[in-house]
Parts: sequence; C-alpha cells; structure tokens
Amino acid sequence: MSDERLFFKNAEGKKLAAVLELPDGAPPVAYALFAHCFTCTKNVKAAVNISAALTNRRIAVFRFDFTGLGESEGDFADTNFSSNVDDLVAAADFLRDNHEAPKMLIGHSLGGTAVLQAAVRIPSAEAVATIGSPCEPSHVTRHLGDATSVIEAEGEAVVRLAGRDIRIKKQFLDDLQEARMRETIGKLNRALLVLHSPVDAIVGVENAAHIFQDARHPKSFVSLDQADHMLSDQRDSNYAGSVIAAWAGKYFDLPVESTQDRNSADSGIAVRTGRTGYLTEASVNGHRLIVDEPIEVGGTDKGPSPYDYLVTALGACTSITLRMYADRKGWPLESITVRLKHEKIHAQDCRDCETKTGKVDHIERELEFAGPLDAEQRQRLVEIADKCPVHRTLHSEIKVTTKLGHHPKD
Repeated sequence: MSDERLFFKNAEGKKLAAVLELPDGAPPVAYALFAHCFTCTKNVKAAVNISAALTNRRIAVFRFDFTGLGESEGDFADTNFSSNVDDLVAAADFLRDNHEAPKMLIGHSLGGTAVLQAAVRIPSAEAVATIGSPCEPSHVTRHLGDATSVIEAEGEAVVRLAGRDIRIKKQFLDDLQEARMRETIGKLNRALLVLHSPVDAIVGVENAAHIFQDARHPKSFVSLDQADHMLSDQRDSNYAGSVIAAWAGKYFDLPVESTQDRNSADSGIAVRTGRTGYLTEASVNGHRLIVDEPIEVGGTDKGPSPYDYLVTALGACTSITLRMYADRKGWPLESITVRLKHEKIHAQDCRDCETKTGKVDHIERELEFAGPLDAEQRQRLVEIADKCPVHRTLHSEIKVTTKLGHHPKD
C-alpha cells in the first residue's frame, strides 16, 4: 500500500488535510471516501485498519480531517453536522476531479450519519457502509452532559471530549436538531451495510436497528460482537474492514484476495509521522499500527508509545517462546501471562549493571502460568524466558545504520 498526502478546499475555502491510500502493484478497482468519528481525525486507529483491509482488495481509500480537526484549517466551534456533510461533498468532488469519483462511502460513528446524508449529493456512490452510527445526529447532545444547558443559555461552552477541550456553539446544537434522517435513509437508494456492536456503550445498537428498518433493500447488517464503540481492539477494526471489503465485492469487480498476494504487496516496515503532533502510522508487513505519545508530553494518546511497543515485543516474544518450549516438552501449560513495566533508574541503584553513571533502562517482567505444572517445570520456564530472541537482542550489541532515502517531491 502507498499513500499520498493531500490538501483540498472545502466550500468555505479552508484547506482540509487528507490521505489517499492506494493499493500496490495494480490500479484501484474503486475509490472509497471515509468519514471519521466525532472529534476524531483521519488517523484514528479504526480508520487506518479498515482502510488497510480495503486497499488489500484494491479499493483506494480517501480519508480526511473535517474542518477544524487534525491538520485541517478552520475552527471546530464554527462547524456543525451540515458543514461536515458539505466537507464530504467537497472531498468527493476533489476525488472526481483529480482521480475518480468515489463508488463507496464509509462512516464511523457520526461520520456514518454524515455519509448517509451526503450520499444524495454524491451520485457516484453506489454503496454506503456505517459503523456504530447514530440514526439521528442529535444523538451527540446526550454526551455533552450539563454543557448543553450552558450552551443554550450562554451561546457556547467548552466541553471535554476525547481527552481534549472542544468549544461548541449553540448553532451546532440547533443544526443537529434540524437534521431529519428517516426520510433521507428511506430514499437512500444505495446498497447499505450497517455494522454495529450490541455492547456499544456510546451509540446503542438500537440506532442500527432504526437505520436498517428505515432503509430499503439491498441492505445488510453485521454485528461487531463484543467490540467497543471506537473498535479499540485491532481485531475488531480488522474484522470490520474485511467484512466491508467482502461485501463491496458484490457491487464492484474486486479480485479474489490471497494471502500470498497480500504479503508480497505490502511487506516490510514503514513508519510515518505527519506535519503536526506525534500521531504516527506504521505499516508492518501488511498490518497497520498506530503509535503516539501521552497527552502530558504533547501527544493525543491514540496509540501506544514507541517504548510501549518495545516492551510489548519482549513480552510477546517471551510468551511465544515459553509456549513453544512447553509444547515441545509436552507439559500441561494452559496459558502464559507476561506482565511488564519499563522505567528509567539511576545506574548507581543497579547492582548488576556495567554502567555506573547516569540512568539505565529497567524492564521488570513477571510471569504467570496456568496449568498443573510442578515447581521444577515452573522454574525451568523462568530460565527459558531469558532465552527468547528479543531478550537476547536487547542484551546484545545492536548496530543501527541510517541513510537518506528518496526525497518525495513537494
């Protein structure tokens, strides 16, 4: 998969930041336009993973930051549901004029409600997929709490959403109330896929039922069993992406996917951080990961930190190594849990460290074994933990060679 970082202008002349993800090795069969969740960005983990599943099936995906969010220009306080719909139409026009008009619209949470509304203004769209979407945009007001009355009385208020302060004006609430979706959904006249978790605590699954009931055929519903609203477990977003890709195959002439093609087309590791913030996308042999930093150091905490991944690699390697060893020995080891903690400690507090000044990295690893193992077997597994390849790598000499790669044109 390759991506292009783009900017386009909305109806108000504001520059909106976007990424166009393209399949490798062959031209796209179709283009999809993705709308992210309320106050999120184009780089939210669920959107990245779903996009990866679609590009693997040769569907290009165009994701962008709505006005006032992410890397896009504008003040979020001056936006509303209608302006989000206008942004979607502007994005579709940009795709049509510069690449190919989108055949599919995908929206997560309020983004799904927005694509339902925008579809009537995007004639090229043959299929629409919603993920955890409210049936009415006014559903958003339920999550503003006491701020709603403040906004009504004073005209605006600062609301804490997704870990950051967002200024919301009364016109935003008024616009939500004016949107009427039932008639829009009833006249959608496109293939519709509704994905929703029955345990979604943010947007109840009854919203999916209303959308599904109001829509006409062809329509489909898929339950995202046990998933939370943000699809924060990568397995859930990967599943949603694969379902959308498989469903789209009925409406677009998609090639049959093979594991060999996927691995050869998207092998290797590549990491990219954008112009603002620390949110970083990583492509790891066909898998999509999000890396970020905690809010207290300037990040948005939308993904684990680099050190989190480093320590996780040690934990995963340890667990897999112990699984292999126990299986080879035929021991009754049912499961392994590895708990890890990373910190910087003063070298003088470390008796076994060669370094005697400054600070050293200290990783504490705790092992838990389930199964009827005897004391000798448990002790042997503790010894084997130190033999996992990542453990050995961390304790060996490491050489990193850095070179300047191809410089993309501005």
